Amino acid sequence: MKLWAGRFSKEADKRTNDFNSSVSTDSRMYAFDIEGSIAHAKMLAAQGIISAADGETIVNELIKIRSEIENGELLIDPDAEDIHTFIEQTLTERIGDAGKRLHTGRSRNDQVALDIRMYLRNECNELKILLNNLIDSLDKKGSAYSDAIMPGYTHLQRAQPITFKTHLNAYCEMLKRDIGRIDDAYKRMNSSPLGSGALAGTTYPIDRNMTASLLGFDSYTANTLDGVSDRDFCIELASALSLIMVHLSRLSEEIILWCSWEFKFVELDDAFSTGSSIMPQKKNPDITELVRGKSGRVFGDLMTLLTVMKGLPLAYNKDMQEDKDAVFDAFDTVKICLSTLSPMIDTMTVIPENMRKAAAGGFINATDCADYLVSKGLAFRDAYKATGEIVALCIRKGETLETLPIDEYKNICELFDEGVYEAINLENCVKRRGM
Repeated sequence: MKLWAGRFSKEADKRTNDFNSSVSTDSRMYAFDIEGSIAHAKMLAAQGIISAADGETIVNELIKIRSEIENGELLIDPDAEDIHTFIEQTLTERIGDAGKRLHTGRSRNDQVALDIRMYLRNECNELKILLNNLIDSLDKKGSAYSDAIMPGYTHLQRAQPITFKTHLNAYCEMLKRDIGRIDDAYKRMNSSPLGSGALAGTTYPIDRNMTASLLGFDSYTANTLDGVSDRDFCIELASALSLIMVHLSRLSEEIILWCSWEFKFVELDDAFSTGSSIMPQKKNPDITELVRGKSGRVFGDLMTLLTVMKGLPLAYNKDMQEDKDAVFDAFDTVKICLSTLSPMIDTMTVIPENMRKAAAGGFINATDCADYLVSKGLAFRDAYKATGEIVALCIRKGETLETLPIDEYKNICELFDEGVYEAINLENCVKRRGM
């Protein structure tokens, strides 16, 4: 029987039930729904709203139900309206009238709002572990090749020499900011909506501080309408997740390039690569391509949440049932990408000699050549022009800055001397920049 059946004179059409049901999505919140109900029951008993005996019976049976779901003894009914209904009805079937008293002073609106906050708090903690794992993988791989010189790029053109460690550490910084955004969203999310009721609170003498404290919240929501209708935290987290996917996609794009024969800076382990059904020589970076592709999925989840919420009047509306599919999918997608990328980075082979060879071409030490003239007293713009002429000369003659004879340097600017070769040495260029 539906929890709202009293008002209605006939059963809902099966199509209505199927369309209205959310148990296939929200069943993953069962542990948090039970934890919230335990706290609510303890508060009701402490406030004398239900008897101590009923409170104890409710709590003990809820603990048993949670254990049975976890060990597979109790299967969640796929035809249930939602996980909240399933647990309450199971409880009532087992303990009778005491189970019917659990929902006193509570609505499914504040119950759902509570469950999703608790679930997402846990997801945030798991996500941060995965983010830190990837940071560690990148840092260790970079540190193992801290002296490996490679070209740094702008416009995908060789620009200036950097180390492989510096390049990977750039992604570490991005991921650290991602953790900061998750932490910020977590703080704003960590207020208990329990006690908001359907929208206007309750006339029962409940203790919102007690339930908030029992459930690990910093506070409770100040406004009851906002308490049940706020999904800013879902949007904020989806936005943070989208930025994570931007960063993972950028990293994936570079690894895809680096694996190609045109670069060959790295090679992925066979365990994290795939082949071709027709071309026996192929070794494809499918993981990174999938990460790059899945970024669009997470962006879509964010757009779903923004679109669902943009026109909703206060307080709760059924549209908000769509929040869980979107935010759960966003977390699931980011977590599987992170959990796959870390071991892929750990097992990736770096080929420093190819990086060094690429760095030797493209005149990426030209800025250092100009800076050398500046150290001799020439204005930077004049030094820039002279160096540009030297680069053009090298291209015509098939030389590099390192191989061009000093006489050719002096023909363009007499301030050049043999010291220029030390100034444009790639290792020295990197060291002077503190890389």
